[in-house]
Amino acid sequence: MNSPAVDLVMLVDDNDTDNFISKRIIELTKFAKRIEIKNSGKSALQYLEANQNNPDALPDLIFLDINMPIVDGFIFLYEFGKFPDTIRNKSKVIILSSSDNKRDIDKIVNNGHVIKFVTKPLTDDVLKGVRSILTPIS
Repeated sequence: MNSPAVDLVMLVDDNDTDNFISKRIIELTKFAKRIEIKNSGKSALQYLEANQNNPDALPDLIFLDINMPIVDGFIFLYEFGKFPDTIRNKSKVIILSSSDNKRDIDKIVNNGHVIKFVTKPLTDDVLKGVRSILTPIS
């Protein structure tokens, strides 16, 4: 991957090892210029709310884990849906999860804010697939 697909990616996962792996693959593939890591759904929502009037601080893409304590991926998506269009239109959500629960997957992929569901770990091939979704067809 030559030029970054996105300016800012947010990783939302309570697992530090998963965040480290995801951050490294994003860096190695030059997928994004900047990476913001949040260790909980709550801190990610707080970040988005605090930066809602600063478009440069809003992520273009959010990689969201489903299974987290207190504010899990489902609650995050519910709260995300309450944000103004400026946030919801800019920040696209991709579920990055180790969950293989069919009911969870069905519930997530039917959410209008989610553009893709991928399983951990994040890989070069996954990022290529995401890049193809994000790249407008000319």
